[in-house]
Amino acid sequence: MEHSFHSYEPATGHGLAHDPFNAIVGPRPIGWISSRSASGHVNLAPYSFFNAFNYTPPIIGFASIGAKDTLRNIEETGAFVWNLVTRPLAEAMNQTCAAVGPEVNEFELAGLATLPSSHMDVPRVANSPVSFECRKTQILQLQGQDGSAISTWLVLGEVVAVHIARRLLKEGVYQTADAEPVLRGGGPADYFQVTPEQLFRMRRPG
Repeated sequence: MEHSFHSYEPATGHGLAHDPFNAIVGPRPIGWISSRSASGHVNLAPYSFFNAFNYTPPIIGFASIGAKDTLRNIEETGAFVWNLVTRPLAEAMNQTCAAVGPEVNEFELAGLATLPSSHMDVPRVANSPVSFECRKTQILQLQGQDGSAISTWLVLGEVVAVHIARRLLKEGVYQTADAEPVLRGGGPADYFQVTPEQLFRMRRPG
């Protein structure tokens, strides 16, 4: 099939109603990150630029566009927790997007219960069926092609403890769709949900 293309250079503008970049690179898993400052303030915030980057040891990471509370907390303590966003938790997750001061506890703001972590003094989202306790490994400030610093920081952490609701394990295999994960699309408000009907399998050749 031949295509007619809309082509543009990001540096000079996309010429569309909304920047398509994060809609094309998507849907993406959500980095719902809980952290605690050195002074004890708890924070919970979602990050749409998030993913896993390594198996052994397991490394996950997210990008903080701007020096936000989560970034500062992790710089201070070196600890954070990733919490899986599911469809029943989507509205609460959205509440934690609110631009509030560092003294505001987003767990309380969104009416979310907490569970303690086993390896760090950072709370988990009690109703999230999967959580990763993480220790910071690197914080990298991103750069443009000309070497100039960008006001975005990539935070990487090693997963040191994993918590999975037993209902999501069948014969020792994690059931992705049964968790009802929510993924971030593009545009101002697009999200997607993974369902069992979307599953297909492909084995690696050889």
